Amino acid sequence: MEQEAPLHMVDLKGQYAHIQDDIDQAVLDVVKSGAFIQGPAVKDFTKALATWLGSTDADPIHVIPCANGTDALQAAFMALGLEPGDEVITPSFTYIATVEVIQLLRLTPIMVDVDPDTFTMDPEAVAAAITPRTKAILPVHLYGQCADMTALNALAEAHGLFVVEDTAQAIGSTWNMEADAAKGAVAGTMGTIGTTSFFPSKNLGGYGDGGACFTRDADLAEQLRMICNHGSRQRYEHEMIGMNSRLDSIQAAILGVKLPHLHGYNAARRAAAERYDALFADHPLITTPVRHPRSHHVFHQYTLKLGQPGDGPERRNALAEHLTMSGIPFGIYYPKPIHLQGAFTALNLPHAPLPVTEDLTNRVISLPMHTELSEAHTLQIASAVRKGLIS
Repeated sequence: MEQEAPLHMVDLKGQYAHIQDDIDQAVLDVVKSGAFIQGPAVKDFTKALATWLGSTDADPIHVIPCANGTDALQAAFMALGLEPGDEVITPSFTYIATVEVIQLLRLTPIMVDVDPDTFTMDPEAVAAAITPRTKAILPVHLYGQCADMTALNALAEAHGLFVVEDTAQAIGSTWNMEADAAKGAVAGTMGTIGTTSFFPSKNLGGYGDGGACFTRDADLAEQLRMICNHGSRQRYEHEMIGMNSRLDSIQAAILGVKLPHLHGYNAARRAAAERYDALFADHPLITTPVRHPRSHHVFHQYTLKLGQPGDGPERRNALAEHLTMSGIPFGIYYPKPIHLQGAFTALNLPHAPLPVTEDLTNRVISLPMHTELSEAHTLQIASAVRKGLIS
């Protein structure tokens, strides 16, 4: 089969080509309007996203846009009114921003292990980490799959804890709260507050930074709006300490064009994942991504595990070198867990042993995953992976 266009880890140019006229017109409309901050495009997108998440008059979901996903996390914890030293349980196998925000607010991150199959936070590890100082649980819906929100919400209810969902990688994913449920709840809408990122590579990404918080709690929603606007709901009246974190109108306009395509984008990612699965099905050194039967995976990343538990990084590093030489893009998310990062080792934070997390950082590798990934592309990538693996 002939090779198609050059391979990309994320093909934003190819995606843009399909919606170019609509994107160009939306951006031009904002420029002509001059309403670059808090303009109609922001309000329109916010309303559309709430509807997309399942908001109804009887059960409203409030969407509070902000400047990026990290700010969304920070605003969420500011709104909860936690005190310095309060503990927040979260995984170490995640991007730095998740844990960084906890520390920035002088809270105490308690990092726990993840499930070796789904890569999401292990509820049993969470239960073991709860202390009288625990105030919140921060699950990460990693790679596009929901954490076990049934178990985590049950723990939160039993111990009177907040739940803040990091949905930066999983917008559109769902979790069936009951084992026999016909339809799942949308990621970011099951906890106290959900947060997301609109970074360009995300499943719903802009052409710059952006983020949002979601909540069903009207009072929290008002707090979040004020926090993201310098603690103000009325100009020059500041009721609390806040931050300057706003989604600009151009990004909102772009996201408004892309939102109606999101179900299709996620379906294209799932189809590409299924092609990868078939191409790797018989390989003894590859474990393809496990889908939890109660989670609808939207494949922000397609992440393989190589070898067996306890293996070092040598096989993965050799494959990475081979892929580089072959012109195949890849990612390693993540090569070092948060609890071993220099910024956190110096803090001597308490945590239980995290053997699964440390094992995964030696063995995971992510392959190109995006809406424009063709059958020829997946075949080319899989062939290179198989050739580059050493026994």
